[in-house]
Order: sequence, then structure tokens, then C-alpha cells
Amino acid sequence: MSAFIALPHRCLLTISGEDRRSFLQGLVSADAEKASSPQYGALLTPQGKYLYDFFLAELDGVLLLEVEAAGREDFIKRLSRFRLRSKVTLAAKDDWQVYAILGDGAVTGGFVFTDPRLIEAGRRAWLPAPPDLPQADFSDWDVHRIALGLADGSRDMVPEKTILLEAGFDELHGVDWQKGCFMGQEVTARSKYRGQIKKRLLPVEFDGPPPEAGAILTLDGQEAGEMRSHAGRMGLAVIRLDALERGPLMAGESQLTPKIPAWVKL
Repeated sequence: MSAFIALPHRCLLTISGEDRRSFLQGLVSADAEKASSPQYGALLTPQGKYLYDFFLAELDGVLLLEVEAAGREDFIKRLSRFRLRSKVTLAAKDDWQVYAILGDGAVTGGFVFTDPRLIEAGRRAWLPAPPDLPQADFSDWDVHRIALGLADGSRDMVPEKTILLEAGFDELHGVDWQKGCFMGQEVTARSKYRGQIKKRLLPVEFDGPPPEAGAILTLDGQEAGEMRSHAGRMGLAVIRLDALERGPLMAGESQLTPKIPAWVKL
């Protein structure tokens, strides 16, 4: 059965002008030259740390980016610092809203696309009005994407701290390794080719009360990770790789069992 889920914590911005692709290309991990097909990527600090993730597509000669609503103004400000003489205009787009769609029901108007991270994630939709489908609760989407191991912006990735490959951006097509330089590219590439990733964001199933975001995970009394978002009986947690197979993880009164998705390459 098909259903749509409103994602009010996500919103859109536009980048227009003749330099729109070349302007964005040197700043983000996605390849703006491939924006005729939806892309997933991130804006990083110069030190290679996560700031914002986004979905990107070009429609009618304008780049549309889906970003976290709470950070859109800062996202635009950060990009604008690099505009210099580039012929681009950045603006919020509030006449369309963001939805997730589970199932294969038909949707008209706006822009609907398969999530470029994983086919199993379903579809994203940028629409001027809710689709003519039954509505599901946001918690239904949370349960679905957590089971798949998909991060949801700053709920699961810490700005100016998280390294992209810790959150699966390599396997989830969030870094284009062929596009050339982008801000933070050197650190991101080094973390891949020198095997410097020591922890990963992974789904966990818990037995006990749901651990709050930020709760410390322990193994034999030693710190082994940190909890992120949760829904139902599952959540996402950053876990040290050397702790994955050494015994039960604890967070307060709860025992956590990692559930490693098939797409994850450890």
C-alpha cells in the first residue's frame, strides 16, 4: 500500500543563473554536473567535517536542493560567501514542500524521484500540495529509514564533528570520487584510502527503555559509542568498529544489539 509522509523538517532552496553548476561543483561532495539525475551529497567544513546533507536535482534550468529546514538560512549564507563573481542567485523555495513516499502509487505535479541512496528507501517528493495518497505518520518514516541505516541530517550527524564515511556516504553515493576537488575533499579522501574510519553510524535494536540522543554506549564499562535518533524499538548509534563483535552494548538500563544493513561495508 502506498502512503505519503510529510517531512516538515526538510525544505528547498534554489540556485539559478548561468554559473549554477560550476559554482556548486567546487563546494560539495556531489557532482553538480550530474544534477539532471537526483544526487545526494553534503557541504563540509574545510577540515572535512559534516555541516549539511542535501538532495540535489536540476529542473527547468534551476538547481533545487533539499536541506534541513533549521539550517537553510545558514546553508545559503555559507554558499554565498563563495559566490564572488559567479552569476548565481540563491533563494529559499517555500511554495513546494518535501514528502517521503512509500509504495508505488502515482503522484502528479512537482518532482518525484527514487531516493538516490537506496532503492529500498522509497521515493522523495517535492510538491506544491500533498499527494493524493493516504498519509502515514512521521514515526512510520523514522522506523523505515532507521532500519535501513539512513541518517536524518543533524539528528544523526553532528555538525563540525562527523566524518562523511562514518555515516555511510561512500556506499550511499553521497561522495563522487571522480568529480575533482571540493571543500573538505582531502580529509574525506584520506579517510577512505588510508582506512582511517574507526566508527560507524549503524542501526541498533534495544532491550529496555529507548536511550536518548547523546547517551553513551559502553562495553565492559568502557565507552564504545553514542546514541543518535530512535523510533520504535530501534535507533541509530555511532559505534566503534572494534566493539561490534565483542559483546553486548549498554546504554543506561538498555542492552543494544547492532543490526548491520546489507549495504554497509565494514
